[in-house]
Amino acid sequence: MAYALSLKRHSPLPGFPLAFAITTLGIGAMVLLPLSTLFFKSSALTLAELGAALASERALAAFRLSFGASFVAALADAVFGFVVAWVLVRYRFPGRALVDALVDLPFALPTSVAGLTLVTIYSQEGWIGRWLEPLGVRVAFTPLGVTLALTFVGVPFVVRAVQPVLEDLEVDVEEASATLGATRWQTFRHVVMPALAPPLLTGFTLAFARALGEYGSIVFISGNMPGRTEIVPLLIVTKLEEYDYAGATAIAAAMLLVAFALLVAVGFLHRWTRRSYGAAA
Repeated sequence: MAYALSLKRHSPLPGFPLAFAITTLGIGAMVLLPLSTLFFKSSALTLAELGAALASERALAAFRLSFGASFVAALADAVFGFVVAWVLVRYRFPGRALVDALVDLPFALPTSVAGLTLVTIYSQEGWIGRWLEPLGVRVAFTPLGVTLALTFVGVPFVVRAVQPVLEDLEVDVEEASATLGATRWQTFRHVVMPALAPPLLTGFTLAFARALGEYGSIVFISGNMPGRTEIVPLLIVTKLEEYDYAGATAIAAAMLLVAFALLVAVGFLHRWTRRSYGAAA
């Protein structure tokens, strides 16, 4: 009865109908309308035109580079981001607040500035590139440079996904495991990782999704060589500049489907994280 009465209480804030109408209008104007336009444009293409646009050698090379470099970069982000989150949560040291703030630098830094900075550092005459060149390691204008740039923009996703869960993870559980005779590796494997695996996987997926859509930081360091260092977003822009609207639309629609699948995966992983963490708590 008390619960039923609480539902009838009026709130000074707008109710569900108004809030739902505003939400639907905003999502429809900013998200659904542009996406529906893209699908409407792609639906006008025949299967032969879609196949020709997606199966061309240039498009396949761009897909291989984008997905391959994004996957490798997301793996590197998962490892490096986990270490950074662990250090920020478990240790106190001078400059910790500065390191914590620098994690979000890829969010605040314009992507074009990040690309120019990476080229300045890793080019043949750069601060680091000049030492790598005699060793036969070229970073700028190679797939390695693309992977490095994607790693740079994806690290914050892993750190910010793992950090709050790690902060709520009680150290007493690890100490209890040690008192029962478990080694550090056994404690890490059976106590720590089960709780951190869901957010780590979520951060990996977010970093992978961000890398697939990255453009600004790649333009300068990749060299934009078709078939070698050309990524999918750059290929779409190039086709638009060449007035190949059919090819650009087909590739954009394919990437849109991939992005939607990744968003669904992120939502599933988020719910899995909450269920797993709730069960552990």
